Amino acid sequence: MAEFTNKVAIVTGTTGIGRAVALHLARRGAAVAALGIDAAANVELQQQASTERLPLIVLTADVCMPDMVESALQEVVVGFGGVDIIVNAAAVHPYGDATDTSFETFMRCMAVNVGSIHLMAQFGVPEMRKRGGGVIVNLSSVQGHACQQGVSAYVASKGAIHAMTRAMALDFASDRIRVVSISPGSVRTPILELAARTFGGPDADIDDAFRRFGEAHPLGRIGEPEEVAELAAFLASDKAAFITGSDHRIDGGLTAGIGVK
Repeated sequence: MAEFTNKVAIVTGTTGIGRAVALHLARRGAAVAALGIDAAANVELQQQASTERLPLIVLTADVCMPDMVESALQEVVVGFGGVDIIVNAAAVHPYGDATDTSFETFMRCMAVNVGSIHLMAQFGVPEMRKRGGGVIVNLSSVQGHACQQGVSAYVASKGAIHAMTRAMALDFASDRIRVVSISPGSVRTPILELAARTFGGPDADIDDAFRRFGEAHPLGRIGEPEEVAELAAFLASDKAAFITGSDHRIDGGLTAGIGVK
């Protein structure tokens, strides 16, 4: 299926959900640029794209640095001709409450998880306007709706993404630019592995932890990055042309109940 033929997509984050989205869009015909700072992940993603002969390039960029974002956007515009889709999936997940999370850690979390969305819009929206419109998909989390203890910086950033999505949707609607967010539950990603080791120690059994995390979801399992990528692709497609300003949960029913058994 080549529903994104002649579309240009930029995806931030080259591991987990970002990696899955980049590959999914490229496999459906989009020219994709994936931005990330994880050197090993960048190489692995580029090798995967080359093996499949996908129109996907990987650019090393810290997406909370204005000069690096601007440079990457310009490289994409010169190389691919413009920007139609932006998927903001880059994220960090510090642990701690407001008393044991340093201000530097808090600000880094906000810069990566929220600031990068601002920067991608600052430099990307003008290019979308030249193309007559576009779509921005922001990856948030169910923790922007309801949270656990000891994650104050992370949940602050994810709640901010929900608010920013609504604001951007209103600001850019007249430009025919749609803006939506996705809130996953537990998904098989490096960030979930970090959670397993945070709660279970450095030698935690990851598969067992993932099984236990899955039991908290009514569907009885954790999600897969490819499932989130499918939702992102739908929201970025013309099939979702009347959807903007909304958040879309993909959480196995996690937030449907009150968690009491």
